[in-house]
Amino acid sequence: MEYRRFGRLGWQVSEVGYGMWGIAGGEGGWTGADDATGQEALDKSVELGCTFFDTAWIYGRGHSEELLGDLLRRHEEKRLYVATKIPPKDRNFPSRRDSRLQDVFPEDHILEYTKNSLEGLGTDSIDLLQFHVWEDAWADDAAWQEPIRRLRDEGVVKGVGISVNRWEPTNVLKALDTGLIDSVQVIYNIFDQAPEDELFTACQERDIAVIARVPFDEGSLTGTLTRGTTWPQDDWRASYFVPENLEASVEHADRLKTVVPDGMTMPELALRFILQHPAVSTVIPGMRSVRHVASNLGVSGREPLSPELYAELRRHRWDRTPTAWSQ
Repeated sequence: MEYRRFGRLGWQVSEVGYGMWGIAGGEGGWTGADDATGQEALDKSVELGCTFFDTAWIYGRGHSEELLGDLLRRHEEKRLYVATKIPPKDRNFPSRRDSRLQDVFPEDHILEYTKNSLEGLGTDSIDLLQFHVWEDAWADDAAWQEPIRRLRDEGVVKGVGISVNRWEPTNVLKALDTGLIDSVQVIYNIFDQAPEDELFTACQERDIAVIARVPFDEGSLTGTLTRGTTWPQDDWRASYFVPENLEASVEHADRLKTVVPDGMTMPELALRFILQHPAVSTVIPGMRSVRHVASNLGVSGREPLSPELYAELRRHRWDRTPTAWSQ
């Protein structure tokens, strides 16, 4: 495993981290999760050198944080970094241009869910506390700044981040100028290259860490989806891969399959593309089995993609506009 500096916080974190939504199950999540398999996968990731774990209260309504807390206690000898997220009070994912800070992240809500996360994790502090949605119109509002400063001053929170809405990588730039934000979590993959346009440069100039999420485009960049793929009705993917999106996603993935080199899988190619950008501090694929962990963490440290292949992948950029189903 290779390690990268996590922006101005100075942490050395595994360049491949662990996205913990998929193993949480529960309302609004991915079906098919079971704790025994999830715990086995988490343990394997630690064995292979993973040190960065991204969760959120909304993942299983606290259950993902509990699984991570159990992992921390099983591996007390390891320095594992915990990143979690405050859910929006109005439960709207994503936020909207007319969303008011007082309805989404009022001070009492920030403090309440920080406390909830600490209890679920079973820790005295949180390495990285992130806002799970964001509107940059809130950037200069003291209503979120003051509780965040207090949590940091008290040592309850060591770093603060923002998880930006899907396909809105510039909807955070003003917040970066407050000096309170240490990291940005953003969708970045072979299809979603827009963060390179402005966000990555802004983060590099300010020494702000970048967490690349959704490296496989919710599954299309694994190359396993077909136009006939279905999910249980209570699985989040059933609401995301509506016919309009599934058809287009499979079409784009099929075109990409033609350039995957012999001996390389599409997931490996997807991860190596992301890790090739120097602004990326860590990438957090969702992993629900030991097999996924071994495959994804095994990508760390591979040589850079050839200039020719990298240039070809850049031609697969797919700019999309947020819709009702993109969540």
